[in-house]
Amino acid sequence: MTRASLEKQPHEVAAMFDRTARRYDLVNDVISLGQVRLWRKATAAAVDAGPGELVLDLGAGTGTSTDAFTTLGARAIACDFSIGMLRTGVRRRGSSGLSGGGVRGVSFAAGDALRLPFADEVFDAVTISVALRNVHDTVQALREMLRVAKPGARLVICEFSHPPVKSFDLIYSQYLMRLLPKVAGAIGSNDDSYEYLAESIREWHDQATLARMIQSAGWERVAWRNLSLGVVALHRARKPGAPSSSQVA
Repeated sequence: MTRASLEKQPHEVAAMFDRTARRYDLVNDVISLGQVRLWRKATAAAVDAGPGELVLDLGAGTGTSTDAFTTLGARAIACDFSIGMLRTGVRRRGSSGLSGGGVRGVSFAAGDALRLPFADEVFDAVTISVALRNVHDTVQALREMLRVAKPGARLVICEFSHPPVKSFDLIYSQYLMRLLPKVAGAIGSNDDSYEYLAESIREWHDQATLARMIQSAGWERVAWRNLSLGVVALHRARKPGAPSSSQVA
């Protein structure tokens, strides 16, 4: 599968990311012109995980983004359906298995966003970065995130979006469709995967549409802000209900 217009079958998307796992983080850094690091920082700040909290980092890939959620004493689970991505992340940390006690407060778990392998109402925050586009059923995934979140829990979504300034959006579109796959291929990654990436970004929802989908899945207090001139948007929401007394600072 190389075209975003094709049906997003989970096994095909997982296999695609398995093939890109080894150099995935390097390629992302290059093709984003370093902006991906700023996006990770903004996401971590929005999640704002504190001591004793448990964060689900969905679509975490190699877990590069997950460490940021544990700096203040929280624990985090890096979850992805690409075993190749997870194995790369575990190997970089000097571990040999996908589960267990975790390293630096982070554990790895294989899982499908449409059928998360977690009990109801266990996470204080759920986040997903530049991976929601790859899910077969967006609203169902958002409902699954709602299911595993505690009452009052936070949702943070960092996803590619559509720049609101038309002139910049035109230039950005040309970069996506013409240059991005070539740059990725030159670095040595699977260029078919980055053709899919470019096409999936162009076909993805705009900021307001995604906000409505989040709300329709049951989340409340939905808001967003643009990053990098709207190349990426950071959506935030809350699960209805008050957090338990143990969650209140």
